[in-house]
Amino acid sequence: MFIDSHCHLDRLKLEEFDNNLDNVINAAKEVQVDHMLCISVTLKDFPAMAASTEKYKNVSLSCGMHPLNQEDEVDEDELLQLSQHERVIAVGETGLDYFYAPETKEVQLDSFIKHVRVANKINKPLIIHTRAAQEDTLKVLRDENAQNVGGILHCFTEGWEMAEQAIELGFYISFSGIVTFKNAAELREVAKKIPDDRILIETDSPYLAPVPHRGKQNQPAYVVEVAKHLASIRGQSVEHIAAISTQNFNTLFKLNK
Repeated sequence: MFIDSHCHLDRLKLEEFDNNLDNVINAAKEVQVDHMLCISVTLKDFPAMAASTEKYKNVSLSCGMHPLNQEDEVDEDELLQLSQHERVIAVGETGLDYFYAPETKEVQLDSFIKHVRVANKINKPLIIHTRAAQEDTLKVLRDENAQNVGGILHCFTEGWEMAEQAIELGFYISFSGIVTFKNAAELREVAKKIPDDRILIETDSPYLAPVPHRGKQNQPAYVVEVAKHLASIRGQSVEHIAAISTQNFNTLFKLNK
């Protein structure tokens, strides 16, 4: 059993799947991807995302605003209200991205802090996006007591130093198809060091399709390729990666029951 810990089902170009999300879900099931966490990137699109995935019992949701979608300041009350939806198990995607949008740094910081505060209020883990903002990301997590809820540093591309500090704060490190890319040698070295009890896998679909599907639209079924690659570089079996990443996901989101 595999779990795709980060995907954007509402962002898929469904014309490639006969305009039917059922085909995406069924393709995942065929390769034993039994659960998916569908990630919110804007509050205004959250209701439509929830509605489009409502019938799928194996799809959970997050609620939040991506740091690159910061046209307006986040309404903390709205975020709090939407994050209490019965299918929402995480707050985010939130975080900081100074690589693509350094000019919105202050707005991003304000949004990030609000997300952490909401997560603490409702006791739900965080989904963190971080790029070229290591120091500020860790500072916000510490200053706002994010260790109380934990969460995931998703689509991880930073170095071991950041991974180690995030793990100390109770966070999990999730790897996407990037770990299969030819130019990701440094990331693969980080992936070798992550403890078994802190590793997760994801697609970030429809983006970042892994080898051997580069150039295609990504989908949850392809998370198996991420698991295969991690197994190879860590000297473990695919079954082991599937088991530990599933257990970690269930532990983080208290789904073991």
